[in-house]
Amino acid sequence: MDMSPVIAVHMTAALTAVLTGPVALWARQGDRSRPRLHRAFGYAWVTVMLITAISALFIRDFSLPNIAGYTPIHLLVPVTFLGLFGAFRHLARGNVAAHRQVMRGLYYGACVLAGVFTLLPGRYLGQLVWGGLGLL
Repeated sequence: MDMSPVIAVHMTAALTAVLTGPVALWARQGDRSRPRLHRAFGYAWVTVMLITAISALFIRDFSLPNIAGYTPIHLLVPVTFLGLFGAFRHLARGNVAAHRQVMRGLYYGACVLAGVFTLLPGRYLGQLVWGGLGLL
């Protein structure tokens, strides 16, 4: 698998999500809340998560166990869509605690856990990273 434009878009959006997510989460922590920063980084994070999820639909891998090129990591696409919808639904209903819980879960599951899975040696990005470091 080569670095196609879809993979480049997906990887850029995913890395941006990994970097913007902690700022959005941090901006509502502690004694000093920063609602404007939280909202700006929150909307940015949601946007790049949508780009990441949509672009993932166009990335297929027939070398791993799959169904029509979709591997188990593609299950994060509907999880992301449903999670984002649910988080904003909670917010619209005034349930800030549930919104916070869903968004944290999405960040850790769809960004951190998926990132770890992506860096496995048999995966494309894992080959680039670990091969580039001379570890494979």
